[in-house]
Amino acid sequence: MKKLKVIELFAGVGGFRLGLEKGDKYEVVWSNQWEPSTKTQHASMVYEARFGNKNHSNEDIAEVDTNTIPDADILVGGFPCQDYSVATTLQNSKGLIGKKGVLWWSIHRILSEKKNPPKYLFLENVDRLLKSPSTQRGRDFAIMLKSLDNLGYAVEWRIINAADYGMPQRRKRVFFLAYHKSTSMYKSIHKNNKSSWITKLGTIPTAFPIKESNTKMVAFKLAEDLVELSKNFNANAKLSPFLNAGVFINNTVYTLKTEADFQGEKAVLSNILQNGEVTESFFIPETDLPKWKYLKGSKKEVRKAKSGFEYNYSEGAMIFPDALDKASRTIITGEGGKSPSRFKHVVQTKNGLRRLTPVELERLNMFPDNHTKLVGISDTKRAFFMGNALVVGVVEQIGNALFSKINT
Repeated sequence: MKKLKVIELFAGVGGFRLGLEKGDKYEVVWSNQWEPSTKTQHASMVYEARFGNKNHSNEDIAEVDTNTIPDADILVGGFPCQDYSVATTLQNSKGLIGKKGVLWWSIHRILSEKKNPPKYLFLENVDRLLKSPSTQRGRDFAIMLKSLDNLGYAVEWRIINAADYGMPQRRKRVFFLAYHKSTSMYKSIHKNNKSSWITKLGTIPTAFPIKESNTKMVAFKLAEDLVELSKNFNANAKLSPFLNAGVFINNTVYTLKTEADFQGEKAVLSNILQNGEVTESFFIPETDLPKWKYLKGSKKEVRKAKSGFEYNYSEGAMIFPDALDKASRTIITGEGGKSPSRFKHVVQTKNGLRRLTPVELERLNMFPDNHTKLVGISDTKRAFFMGNALVVGVVEQIGNALFSKINT
């Protein structure tokens, strides 16, 4: 069977590519990684070191000429979570003006400008996308769905917690797949029962099964005009109308609350630890322990703002040290460095309490050991990459299910 050609945007250190290219099913024909806020392009350096610089672009995606991007079957990417509001539409043009620098509109621009746009999209974002912003819960996702509808795509989505399916990290992300109306997949969604698609027939439930449920599916239409949708969607409502799974086709949202169904073995934090090969620098000095305990502990205290205003502050305790017999907590970008922190992982070993190493963080995202190891890249930067990355196993399983569906 022919490999599917892939455009990889917001590539980071290559999590999507690792997941898709594990089998002999996908081939990345063009990739882009650009970090706007830094002079040295560390993530792109790692990407090129692992995959080569052929057909890799390290420039601002907003400035890339669409004509330089080759045709492909599928476009993938984990794009940053930003404000996706629509300011206005351009007169006599298909173009849209969202906020400058908002990267969703770069995806949109490429899809709208390509003569042969990719037939499939496979995208990832933080789960709060489904309920952002707080003043119009779900508006940002509604804008994406409607803008894809305008370009001729149907969408299937689900929030997946990697640990629910036996992977070593509790990491919740929304994954969504889009199918162009020229594909048999689009036609299948159109003709099939939407609830069955969400629970059994779709690509995502094929990769990640869910339990039988009696929850009722919710269906609603979106405003036809993007600017109106941006201004008025779900204004002042407390909850987002988007549940954790759904499909969107012909301007109608069908959404359902689902629960993971997994009977296999579950990986836990202790599975990924490096034993006996960890340098002294990762261990917590006795003198720092009180600070770590304070930050991880519960608090009820009076604090003072810069303005002089005093307020009551409280927060619950974090597990300290982290539980070794469960999947790990979510890795965040600030995981690296020696300074005490409420959110960094700390494990108890026979040699004492210590932080996680870059290799252990890579393993929690199911990356190969030392994938991010490169001259000039600090351990703190490697931890930052993993805080931004996705769990490779999730991409691999959805990619395999998608490939099978396309080729049946």
